[in-house]
Amino acid sequence: MKASKELRALGEQELQSRLIESKKELLKLRVHVAAGTNPEKPARIKQLRKTIARIITLRGQGKKGG
Repeated sequence: MKASKELRALGEQELQSRLIESKKELLKLRVHVAAGTNPEKPARIKQLRKTIARIITLRGQGKKGG
């Protein structure tokens, strides 16, 4: 998958910053949903959740050396 390959190419600091950005964006989208408004791209929530999971997984693999 293209997104996974791109994430693997990033360094630890870049992964950390991408993780923080993704979490902030996801929080904003969830606030919109909680407020009762529809986000422009509802599928973006699912995409962000998967991206966050991939980053966390890659960081865990890096610590194990795998």
